[in-house]
Amino acid sequence: MQTNDVIDITVGASEYIMKALAGEQEQDLGLFIEVSGEFNGEYAYDLYFENLSDASESDNVQEFESLKVVIPKNSVASLKGATLDLGVKENESDAQLILINPNRPVTFDPASLPGDLESKLAKRVLKVLEEEINPVISSHGGAAELLSVDGSTAYIRLSGGCQGCAMSQITLSDGIEVAIKEAVPEITELVDVTNHFAGTSPYFH
Repeated sequence: MQTNDVIDITVGASEYIMKALAGEQEQDLGLFIEVSGEFNGEYAYDLYFENLSDASESDNVQEFESLKVVIPKNSVASLKGATLDLGVKENESDAQLILINPNRPVTFDPASLPGDLESKLAKRVLKVLEEEINPVISSHGGAAELLSVDGSTAYIRLSGGCQGCAMSQITLSDGIEVAIKEAVPEITELVDVTNHFAGTSPYFH
């Protein structure tokens, strides 16, 4: 397990957590802090107690006296430099944990993608999406949008019911990708540039 410092915890927050931890019957628990998605341009988080043996070798583990904090590998970069504090939110009276994070989700800019939609190859991919893919996934409230084609690579963005859906990677690999590669064999790679954190049921790659 990685032990380099990622976050800081104030004394007040540490004492608050230890009191809550004392009420747990299970032993050898740690506080897990994980990025769970994105809301209004900020990260959203899950904080929960879990057995330390469930932490993987690639997760980050920090010790604050007798408290162990685990940050899953996929959340380390997003939480670097954050501070867990104890405070009172606006219009609320009870003290609660507040995560002060200097990091913000990266906003995707489609204009930054290489390639374009003007080539004959791109128009063939668009035709597959419009005639074969979208009529099918629209029944689930989803849609697939072609953003760019660069050489043999097509950049796809999912939206609607497919954005943030835990099954979206299966939809992409077993449905969209297969259909496009069969119809347009010049395309050898599909890249999903969807911001799944902004969906209603975000998943992690």
